[in-house]
Amino acid sequence: MALDRISILDFRNHRQTALEDTARFNLLVGANGAGKTNVLEALSLLAPGRGLRRAKLPEMARIDGPGGFTVAARLQPADGAEPVQLGTVVDAAQPNRRRVRVNGAERSALGLSEWLSVRWLTPAMDGLFTDSAGARRRYLDRLALATAPGHAALSNRYETALRNRNRLLSDDAPPDPQWLDALEAQLAEHGAAIAANRRALVEELNRELEAQADALFPRPLLAIEPTGPEERAALAEALRGNRRTERRAGRTLIGPHRAELAVTLADKGVPAARASTGEQKAMLIAITLAHGALATRGRAGLLLLDEVAAHLDPQRREALFARLAANGEQVWMTGTERTPFDPILPDAAVWDVSGGSLRRI
Repeated sequence: MALDRISILDFRNHRQTALEDTARFNLLVGANGAGKTNVLEALSLLAPGRGLRRAKLPEMARIDGPGGFTVAARLQPADGAEPVQLGTVVDAAQPNRRRVRVNGAERSALGLSEWLSVRWLTPAMDGLFTDSAGARRRYLDRLALATAPGHAALSNRYETALRNRNRLLSDDAPPDPQWLDALEAQLAEHGAAIAANRRALVEELNRELEAQADALFPRPLLAIEPTGPEERAALAEALRGNRRTERRAGRTLIGPHRAELAVTLADKGVPAARASTGEQKAMLIAITLAHGALATRGRAGLLLLDEVAAHLDPQRREALFARLAANGEQVWMTGTERTPFDPILPDAAVWDVSGGSLRRI
């Protein structure tokens, strides 16, 4: 399946942008600041979450526009079945509320993941391996959402219980033990499911990474380093036993919200954070490619690659394009010029982007 008839209204610097006759490969070409990444960000809102920039909704509305925005697209099944209409709407009257529609009916944002798996790789992610543990957890959970659509709902429930428990722990008055029991039961239930999804994903990714490993894209080895037990009963018991220590700290110190995604450059045995900049970029691409084999099972896949070719040598670019052609996803890429994309231009839809407007070339 693939997206076509994409409409972007009053989003960032795009007043009214329409893209039709899309292809497997779609290339947005233009100068820096023209609005290429804004198109990718708009497409990323056809998935649950805050999009590829993690921006607040009011920040996405066009500065001189009415205050809201709309992103809509038609999902065309490859088997000729009826198309599916997907959309995200933010009204000017409620700029902090996102409304999602599927075939014209209101749905939760989580419902989008039933139809479409959206993934992205941006320059801002190049520092992932040297970033905070929280950034790597968010990255891992975004990958997990593509293979386990219910993962976002689990994370939301876990975060709600975690905030409530932390509020009790930080209060001056001693917390109600029965209330803590109830919150810890929720944390243990949802936390164990989150941990299981993450581990299943990491195991599958490691198998794919080993199968796809070559000299051009060095193999990363992924592992999860937990803080505390991950099994439901053991986690509940640990939370109960840790109350005194965590009351002094004013927050919950164990659980999947503290786990670390550890990444190692397999052939050298060194942490990814100590690898060269080029090796880190290549490992990120390797993970993205391996994940594509998992994310497209039973759903349409959409891969957004922002300036991905800019820092790759010609040999790696050709290898990347060859793998992308084989994975079945629809791919959207940006670049300041067409030359780096020469190998795929015969099969690509290309748009020139300038000042928030697009022209098919």
